[in-house]
Amino acid sequence: MKRRDLVRHIERHGCVLVREGARHSWYRNPANGSYAAVPRHREIVEFLSRKICRALGLPAP
Repeated sequence: MKRRDLVRHIERHGCVLVREGARHSWYRNPANGSYAAVPRHREIVEFLSRKICRALGLPAP
């Protein structure tokens, strides 16, 4: 999955960008207070994208 598609999915469900790390972008879900790191790779493996969404409490992309 492309990183931009995952970020678009995360932001569409109400998550906000908290900060930019050295190699990751940190997103927070204000509804439940959970955090997740999204790596800055062009392609993100499907397993990892599902894990990020699960950590944020979102449906799978």
